[in-house]
Amino acid sequence: MKRLATFLIALSVAGYAHAGDLTVSVRGADGKPVQDAVVMVYPNGQPTKGPIKFPWAYRVAQQNIQFNPLMLVVPVGADVQFPNLDKVRHHVYSFSPGNKFEIKLYGHEENRTAKMNAPGVVAIGCNIHDKMVSFIRVVDTAYAAKTDANGVVTVRDVPAGAITAKVWHPYLRGMKNEKALAITSVGAGAAREAVTVELRQPSGHH
Repeated sequence: MKRLATFLIALSVAGYAHAGDLTVSVRGADGKPVQDAVVMVYPNGQPTKGPIKFPWAYRVAQQNIQFNPLMLVVPVGADVQFPNLDKVRHHVYSFSPGNKFEIKLYGHEENRTAKMNAPGVVAIGCNIHDKMVSFIRVVDTAYAAKTDANGVVTVRDVPAGAITAKVWHPYLRGMKNEKALAITSVGAGAAREAVTVELRQPSGHH
């Protein structure tokens, strides 16, 4: 029995070791880091089966007449909170296919929620303040995250084996605002990739 227990522990440790971290550095054509780029990894090119849970809050606040954060990554089916921290009223909405919603006028320290029903991009605006804009990237993979101020993101515990990976940004020049990453597999330990993307200038409200 002791040998069997040791064997099972070894198997579990080996299984865990097969997961690896993928760190991606995203820079623009000018060499500057690109913040809020979303990296999505699909083991064997497939969406994740079962529920997906990320460690960060599913929350887009209105504060100082702007949305915070500019970019949020959530799984399909997530309920996203939209608290109003301003002293003025907001009217939050999205016309994005699959995730259309409208939260009519509500005031200071009130909160509303909207469900993200389909994978894709949700462009958010305020019907009162046209310059307010934010984006939610609804994903169907558990292996996704956004770049920080240094343009770097680490997607953790990616299963070993073949992967399909891509980077998305609302202003990235390319089909669906996406670019495929060159990496095709992740082994035990860590993998890294640097990618350069071309961005267009934001053009007002989306």
